[in-house]
Amino acid sequence: MNNIKTIFTIKDLENISGIKAHTIRIWEKRYGLLEPNRTDTNIRYYSSDSLMKLLNVALLNKHNFKISKIAMMSGDQIKVNARELAFKYAVNDEAINSFKIAMFQFDKALFNNTYNKLLHQKTFRQIFKDVFIPFLNHIGLLWQTDTLLPAHEHFISNLILQKIQINIENLEYSVSNTDITYVLFLPENEIHELGLMYLNYELVLRGCQTIYLGQSLPLNNLNYFFESESKVCFITSMTVRPYDDKIVDYFYEIENILKNTDHQLFAVGKKAMDVSSIDFKSKISVFPSAIELLNQL
Repeated sequence: MNNIKTIFTIKDLENISGIKAHTIRIWEKRYGLLEPNRTDTNIRYYSSDSLMKLLNVALLNKHNFKISKIAMMSGDQIKVNARELAFKYAVNDEAINSFKIAMFQFDKALFNNTYNKLLHQKTFRQIFKDVFIPFLNHIGLLWQTDTLLPAHEHFISNLILQKIQINIENLEYSVSNTDITYVLFLPENEIHELGLMYLNYELVLRGCQTIYLGQSLPLNNLNYFFESESKVCFITSMTVRPYDDKIVDYFYEIENILKNTDHQLFAVGKKAMDVSSIDFKSKISVFPSAIELLNQL
């Protein structure tokens, strides 16, 4: 697969590992921890093996292993010590490192093996909150710095989506709260679905009645629910859409539809917070994340 990223700059290593480029250079020069290759113009670049080693070194160093001691270990010893440390003390950190490697290598087996190991120690809800959310937040930063390709994000996001779907299917679906129906959707041309699908999982788990409509839904497709006499709570998630020049109008359009009804809208995500200062007359609330919304429900 020629679209797999196998060459990394020192800036890539900094972004992925959290170790400053200056520190990486010191570790190279003083301890020989990494051996970069060089282009014909003498620019450093690093292999996938170097990335994996750095992630393990960073994990050990974070948990009080001195760099001088790590430098004396063989590559296999570094890997074994990092793995042992992870299972004893730093499960979340090691899992996040493994998911990073799986993402950059398009390695589904590594993703599933890491996830299955976590299941021996955590519930799915704990995995999502303790591991997936910090991991996805880091992906967002990597995206902003052009460290990963869209293919990387799509690959790992779809694997996490599959886990959410499996856990929803495995729930013993029993609606105990019939007072309100939750209708979950993404705005038109919005495809970032992870947070919304996890919200659906949590609501189903709590015995709520949900209708999941998914990605890229034009507002006029919600007319059936807008006109419902039963109380409806609409939930949407906004990562990149609507665009900045459309976001305020989008919310005012919803407000106009919701007026004189008992319906309400919860919007989560970075884009939703762009209208956090607006005092809406209808029942519209915005939250920075799905977890923040769940804490209020």
